[in-house]
Amino acid sequence: MADNTEASPRHDTLLDTTGLYCPEPIMLMHNKVRDMDSGQILKVVATDPATTRDVPKFCQFLGHELVQSSETTDGYIYFIRLA
Repeated sequence: MADNTEASPRHDTLLDTTGLYCPEPIMLMHNKVRDMDSGQILKVVATDPATTRDVPKFCQFLGHELVQSSETTDGYIYFIRLA
């Protein structure tokens, strides 16, 4: 995963999946994006290493844009622009 150190994008909604493991983070992402509009940005915070594989595939499959991803000492952060 690319470690982007530039400023974080603004986001419309935060989804904290800290402590959850596959498939829960992706299931919660599916539920959250249903309540959002096209073009909005979802920030996802995760601790499950599987998200480094699952989040990009989620975006690719559903046509969302993975704007930024980073790994921190506490886990992973993703910014997703909805299609």
